[in-house]
This record gives sequence, C-alpha cells and structure tokens, in this order.
Amino acid sequence: MTISLSDPLPLPCGAVLPNRLSKAAMTEGMASPDGVPTAELERLYGLWSDGGAGMLLSGNILIDRDHLERPGNVVIDRPASAAMKTALENWAQAATRNGNHFWAQISHAGRQTQSNVNKHPKAPSAVKLGLPGGQFGEPVALTVQEIEELVDRFALAAMTCQAAGFTGAQIHAAHGYLLSSFLSPRANQRTDEYGGSLENRARFLLAVVAKTRAAVGPDFPISVKLNSADFQKGGFNFDDSLQVLKWLENASVDLVEISGGTYEQPALMGADGIEEKEQQNLAPSTKKREAYFVDFAKAMQDAVTVPLMVTGGFRTRAAMESALASGAADLIGLGRPMCVMTDAPKQLLEGLDALPRYEDELRLVPGWLNFLKSFQLVKAIDGFATIYWFYEQLENLGKSGKTDPGLSVFKAFRAVEARNKRLLAGRSAG
Repeated sequence: MTISLSDPLPLPCGAVLPNRLSKAAMTEGMASPDGVPTAELERLYGLWSDGGAGMLLSGNILIDRDHLERPGNVVIDRPASAAMKTALENWAQAATRNGNHFWAQISHAGRQTQSNVNKHPKAPSAVKLGLPGGQFGEPVALTVQEIEELVDRFALAAMTCQAAGFTGAQIHAAHGYLLSSFLSPRANQRTDEYGGSLENRARFLLAVVAKTRAAVGPDFPISVKLNSADFQKGGFNFDDSLQVLKWLENASVDLVEISGGTYEQPALMGADGIEEKEQQNLAPSTKKREAYFVDFAKAMQDAVTVPLMVTGGFRTRAAMESALASGAADLIGLGRPMCVMTDAPKQLLEGLDALPRYEDELRLVPGWLNFLKSFQLVKAIDGFATIYWFYEQLENLGKSGKTDPGLSVFKAFRAVEARNKRLLAGRSAG
C-alpha cells in the first residue's frame, strides 16, 4: 500500500494525526526567566500551526529549573500557578489553531546542564561530560529517592500540559539528557537497581512512561524520543536501543521518535563530535541516505509495530515518500527548514520537491580558515555555532513573524549569548 505525506496516522491510543509531517522539537529559549511561556512563543507556534504540519512538538519543557537545557526553557517542576496555567493554555490554543496536534516534549537536562545554570548537575553517576572549555560542571549521582521524585515530576508536567490543551506528550530519552544518560553504560556506572544491566538502566525511563500513562489516561498520546545509538565507544548502542524499543511498545507508548547522538557526539545535527564515531551493528544501506537515521528505523520496524517518527536531514519530498513507502518511518520530522520556512509542510503537501538547505551556507569559521577544520575541536565548535543562526531566526519569528536569512553566524552567536546572559540574570534575581 502506498503511503503519502497527506495520509492520516492513527495511533494505538486512538488519536489520529492529520498527516505524516511533524514539526520536530527544537529548543526555542523564548520563555520568561522563570520558565513561563511568552507571547513570542504563541506567535511562533501560531505560524507553525498555520504551516500545515499534522503535529507540532514543543522544544524542551524542563521538569527542574536547576537543570535547564538552555536559558529560556519553559519549566514545569511544580503544580502550575494561575498565571502559568493561562500562559500554557494560550500557547496550546495558538499551536492548535489549524486543527493539528501539539505535543509537549518533557525533559531533564541532567549532566548536560551548563555550569552557568548549575555547577553540580544531577546525573546517573559522577561522570563528567567529555567536552573541553569548562562549560559543563561536575555531576552528582542521583539518590534513589531523587529518581522517584523525578518520575513523579515527568508525570506532573504531562498532566499539566494535558489540562492546558496540549494533545500529547513526548518523553525525551535521547541526545544525552538525563533519561538518555541513564541508558548509557558509559555515563551510568551505578551498581544499584538503576545501573548495570540494560534492564536496570532502562528502569527509570520505563517508570516515567508508566507513571505518565497513569496520570494522563489511556487516550492521550505518549511518545518517547530515543537514540538509535549514542555513537560513542562504550555507549548506548543499536542493539540496546532495539531492546528498549520493544519494552516501550509493551508499555503502551504510541509513537517513538528515532534519533541519535549526544553533546559529545552530535549525530542528531549530522555533525562530528570531538571523538571518533563508533560504528553500529547494522548493515549500512548501499543507497546514500538523505536522512541520518532511516536505516536504523527500518531495521527497528522489522521488529516492532509501534509507529516510528524519523527526524534529521530530510529535505526532499522523494526521500520522505521513500521512507514512508519502505516502512522505515510512519511520521517525518522537520526541524531546521521550519526555522525559516514556517509553512514547509504545506508546501511539501502541495507538491514542492525540496526544502532549502540553509545549513550548507552557514559557517562561523570563514572559508580562508577552512584548514582549521582538520582539527576535530574546531570542526565541532563551528557546527554548534551555526545552530545559533537557527535560534535567532526563531527569535525573529516570535517577535515580528519574519526571519532574517542574511544574518551572519557570528552576529547570531553574539545575539543569542547576550540574550542568555539577560535570561540568567533575570532568573537569579527572580
């Protein structure tokens, strides 16, 4: 049976996504210093709702204000005040005004919390992030009681978003954040019931899924974002991921988004890290793939029936339709193109062949210094800096509804850094 981008996607819980295109989760950094959604977030998501995607995923909604993924995250770490309830309701209303779904991505940054937010972030074990520059602090291992409290907080955040009008929730267990780091034998060196075997390392995630399901009921979509692999030596690998996926299917998850990598090895951005990428136990496709994780998802689809979303690298309609037709993906996630072309889904559904590849033209290191990219660290910094260009486009959309495609990476980098300082200052004063 041929599946097109315009076909609806029924989920196990009974909900139906109106088409096969989703706005992927991208960190916005546009909440108030104390984590409340703003009018800028409403404007941004209203534009995306009008843009034709069947589902929008929010950026990180954090369950602990001391463990931000970046300044300006939305934070739900306690029962919502009246002002917070109103702000969440307004955000959800704007984000669903075109009849699409809007899901909350719920997260805890763990040891990937920057040191200007928390010098001693909580983690599975006291294993520091392997990145130079002192940007991340010395982590402290969570106690069992703290883990159990965080399980409750994930469920509270999902229930709060459901009450505000969000139509689903995604539990973020990828990219090296807290739940992802528990899955990794490299980051998780515990010897209690949350460490050692894969079953123990997955215990926290599965407890979060169970508690969240109990909180939101059987009809509310619950998704998990999962690494296909960390691509690091001694890390969470593809065989581990496949087993966790089977457990998630049994735990009544409605959709799993397949991604990969961590801050140390940012495969999620199609970029190189500062160490050699660890190859996985997976026969690579003879066909050069446009999207990063299609082959992993295809192998997973052979083992499970839970719908899979694949994000990362998709730019042509042909590649998206091929992924749907081959069974590698049930839902296509679009990220960076939507930072500039907010109606990218609508244009694809109307026949557009390819989305722009803005990232191909972006660089912090000027062309005449390209030889420096032979150094892995410089290459990694250049890759991360270009992400700030996309951050600044989101900021522009939230403020004025317009982008600035001519913006330089350097100027965007400076603008985002200045805004981060203001948000952190406001937070510490609040």
